[in-house]
Amino acid sequence: MTAQFAMARVLVVDDNPTSRLTLQTVLQASGYAVDTAASAAEAIRKMDDREYALVLSDLEMESPESGLRVMAHARAVDYRPASAILSTSHQLPFDRARPVNSLLIQPQDIPELLGRVADMISARAQRLLSRSMRGRN
Repeated sequence: MTAQFAMARVLVVDDNPTSRLTLQTVLQASGYAVDTAASAAEAIRKMDDREYALVLSDLEMESPESGLRVMAHARAVDYRPASAILSTSHQLPFDRARPVNSLLIQPQDIPELLGRVADMISARAQRLLSRSMRGRN
């Protein structure tokens, strides 16, 4: 009998279909289960319907604050996915003074992107394990 392993589920949120499909393809080729959303509203619905280990969102979509809304919702759902703002351009209109606990990723370097994705999912798993262990004591 073959062991079944649950792949980490990632939500990619980007209004640019080329960026969205490229990230989806790269992540799926690396073994992740990937869902996509083209807007903040669609991403929020998907986060409410399914649990994700990681949410990657473009910053600006239908409005300049769309990505921040996605990040705020990711922090508010009970399962607390790791989350990051994506940048697919060289100039990122991101206000670093805002308190967003997210990593900025520029996916020009695929191995670096995949390394960061794996690190974020691993850190989330460690946080969940720590909470679980504290709950048992």
